[in-house]
Amino acid sequence: MDGIEISRKPVTGFRHIELNETQSTNLECLERARAGDPGHLWITARRQSGGRARRGRSWVSEPGNLYASLLLIDPAPLDRLASLPLAVSLAVYDAIRRELPADIDVRIKWPNDVLVEGCKVSGILLEGETLPQGHHALVIGCGINIVHKPTETLYPVTCLAERGATCTPDILFARLYEAMEHMLSVWNGGEGTSKLVDQWRQVAKGIGEPVTVNLPDRSLQGVFSGIDAQGMLLLDLPDGTRQAIAAGDVFFLGRS
Repeated sequence: MDGIEISRKPVTGFRHIELNETQSTNLECLERARAGDPGHLWITARRQSGGRARRGRSWVSEPGNLYASLLLIDPAPLDRLASLPLAVSLAVYDAIRRELPADIDVRIKWPNDVLVEGCKVSGILLEGETLPQGHHALVIGCGINIVHKPTETLYPVTCLAERGATCTPDILFARLYEAMEHMLSVWNGGEGTSKLVDQWRQVAKGIGEPVTVNLPDRSLQGVFSGIDAQGMLLLDLPDGTRQAIAAGDVFFLGRS
């Protein structure tokens, strides 16, 4: 870890530590949790040397983009955590939406990718770990392309600067901080999930469209009919049955 830590006084219940460089803001949060940090801690970094995305993929982490992770300790009973990505994706959506011109289309692609004009602009990685004392550490990692974007990806990608945004990482983080606090309050340890489901559906990409969902062991094709009360994807299969899917990569017909 390089650079000087800047510990900022929280506006509300979250603390914030800003780093110049770290291997991964998610890893930084987990290490602090193992050392006894009580949580409600944001870690941001100007650059990550080993940023990670879902399924072990790397995340391009050059200065100019936003790299932020939030550490929570025992945020909810484990059986309610499945709906947390709804709150997280809505918070990232809200932060991005506020920095773009009104005529720019912004949507959420299940489970938690934010798309700007159909192109991916952010990544969200949730990681959990049971601590020795029996508590559960949950880290919410958020990476948002502001001025840089990766060149080799599974999906079309963009950055906010290409779509008319002029924000800095600090400005966008302030938006995310506020939005995440609000959405987690609505989520309320899983008790407010139904309110988030309604909001998510309003800004979702592709409900009613044919999709391919890549699972670890197979691919399924069908029509994306929405999400259930816990945020699972509902796929209407060609044989007339409906399958609920907890995790997978969604590809829209005719799109990469």
